Amino acid sequence: MPASLPEQILRAIDDAGDLYYRLVLLAAPAGGGKTAALLALAERPGFRYLNVNLELSRRLLELSARERSLAVPRLLGEIVAGDGHVALLDNIEILFDVSLKVDPLRLLQRLSRNRTVVAAWNGSVEGGYLTYAAPDHAEHRRYAARELLVLRPKAGSGL
Repeated sequence: MPASLPEQILRAIDDAGDLYYRLVLLAAPAGGGKTAALLALAERPGFRYLNVNLELSRRLLELSARERSLAVPRLLGEIVAGDGHVALLDNIEILFDVSLKVDPLRLLQRLSRNRTVVAAWNGSVEGGYLTYAAPDHAEHRRYAARELLVLRPKAGSGL
């Protein structure tokens, strides 16, 4: 029987401990079981679940558009800082907003230098590339996946 998604994530977290960027990406479309797996892991000591869209948008509300783009890295760093050695980031779609002018993958990598970060990525890995959104979409991103630690949850991998 294949390992459950939380078990796969725990193994990937162990593997990430030896990497320069301790970043684990869960790449799957919406409804792929990412949130359920992250919530299951959040019950473990030292693991902290964060809804990035909710937390970051709250902090960006009172800033001007220019201030927002400059503040995103600092604010996300503040959100991730705190208790726990593993940050479980869900709902990261706000990071792809073109008005914020940030590179989502690079931002996640920077965060993962000082702690392990597991991020739910609504996209896919195909042909050796990690993607987000369709190529004709304004938020489209495409990265070479060869040096990234990416889990691709399969339908039915379950908890």
